[in-house]
Amino acid sequence: MPTLDSTSSATNALVFLAQTDTTAGFLSTSKERLNAIKKRPLHQKILLTMSSLSYLHHTGRIPKDHKRLVRRAKATSFVAPNGNAFRIVHSPEHCQFLRHFGALYSTSANPTKQPFDLSWAIAQSDIIVLDSRGIYESAPSKILQLGRKKIKTLRK
Repeated sequence: MPTLDSTSSATNALVFLAQTDTTAGFLSTSKERLNAIKKRPLHQKILLTMSSLSYLHHTGRIPKDHKRLVRRAKATSFVAPNGNAFRIVHSPEHCQFLRHFGALYSTSANPTKQPFDLSWAIAQSDIIVLDSRGIYESAPSKILQLGRKKIKTLRK
């Protein structure tokens, strides 16, 4: 099964436009390529979406007190104590796509701080992944920051 490779070239990595479990998004094995599209610093940390719990080792250690929440939460992104962000996908349609890769970096398919524009998103992507849901803007995921004992809500 293919896995996320941190040594993949930013210029060779494909960018997929797909309906994620929450909203329209760009996905790629290269976080640098996604950050370039969004005009952000190239080494800015970015969300890692994964199809199953088996890829959690990419994010670092999850505090024992929060493991149950992480396993069961739907449409929720987490920031681990080491600063890495991740989301485990439960949506069957998006999970089926992610299973081919295991885990992919993901970001919303809109210019930074601007609303979704389908024609802009299509122009920025290499491959468009369509399923029965189509591609549309929707509410983004909730973001929770995990501390050793406490949880802080970053976005509701």
